[in-house]
Amino acid sequence: METPDFKKLADRYEAELYGQVLPFWLEHSVDGKCGGYFSCLERDGSVYDTDKFVWLQGREVWLFSMLYNNVEKKQEWLDCAAGGAEFLKKYGHDGNFDFYFSLTREGRPLIQPYNIFSNTFACMAFAQYAKASGSDEYAEMAKKTFDRILQRQANPKGKWEKSCPGTRPMKGFSLPMIICNMALEIEDIISDKALLDSTIRNCLHEVLDVFYKEDLKCMVENVSSVDGSLVDCFEGRVINPGHNLEALWFLMDLGVKMNDGKLIERCVEISHSVIKRGWDGKYGGIFYFMDRKGYPPQQLEWDQKLWWVHIEAAIAMIKGYRLTGNRESLEWFLKLDDYMWSHFKDPLHPEWFGYLNRRGEMLLSLKGGKWKGCFHVPRGLYKIAGILKECR
Repeated sequence: METPDFKKLADRYEAELYGQVLPFWLEHSVDGKCGGYFSCLERDGSVYDTDKFVWLQGREVWLFSMLYNNVEKKQEWLDCAAGGAEFLKKYGHDGNFDFYFSLTREGRPLIQPYNIFSNTFACMAFAQYAKASGSDEYAEMAKKTFDRILQRQANPKGKWEKSCPGTRPMKGFSLPMIICNMALEIEDIISDKALLDSTIRNCLHEVLDVFYKEDLKCMVENVSSVDGSLVDCFEGRVINPGHNLEALWFLMDLGVKMNDGKLIERCVEISHSVIKRGWDGKYGGIFYFMDRKGYPPQQLEWDQKLWWVHIEAAIAMIKGYRLTGNRESLEWFLKLDDYMWSHFKDPLHPEWFGYLNRRGEMLLSLKGGKWKGCFHVPRGLYKIAGILKECR
């Protein structure tokens, strides 16, 4: 395998980000009348539903604040972030910093704050916007949201938990995975460094010692909350390769922060096992869900090819190559690069498709909806371009 032209690759990702994707969201998602953002956007950017999903609101505030902080002090980016931050502050939570799942266009709550990920992305949004705006108020809200997340960790859904207590107690991989990333995002505004450090180390333990199973060479989505053991049921057998790979690049960043080369090497090794398991040998791309025993997955969308899975996998692979020089990581990145640009990129309109069938054909024409917003595509383009610039 020849070493690619990293500069040419980086230029391609940057051109897509700044010339296509960001203008799409700035033009079509900003609700100038009610504040916040529309996320339900058709292929051409037209709005097909005005409900607002709180974690997507937080993600877009985070994205434009982060770009303002790290790339260029563009007033347009700060104004975009400000509109979303004010909307979240005013309507997003119940007064106790538990954030609703969804709101009407005007900000009236639709679905209760059962989903703790609304909290995590609000926390990240407030932290980045506080840095961009210099606002002590938003920094304080980020701290309060972080405290509330820690309070809810042991029982994330609280009174909205629908499973019967005690029969089959399980905990999910998603929360420690997200907190690993969130901790790095908010470290500048958390004065209690001991708390932050213990939070990071606990999340590392959860991901690599509890959810990671050596005989499987990957993390499972759910384990027993009693002893961390595998549970033989539908939920207990689920593997989500995309979650694995996204978590692994979060952990690589923690490895850099902690100057822990062994942690980075371990993450790279696991990433290869995960993508080999998840890769569709017949049609290419990565499966969305898998059953660890090879039984039929219960998620009917199990064989779909999703935008975020491939983008997060690509970040993990190019980051693994940049940090360790591992050529297998580079080979996988180039394979993912080819698949993403030939399948997810819309040849007619800006932004990328989100949902493909197993064969890699467009399944839904939307550019945003209840789950897809202004986050994985622009964050991925930004991250990958930056890493490629550092590659040799």
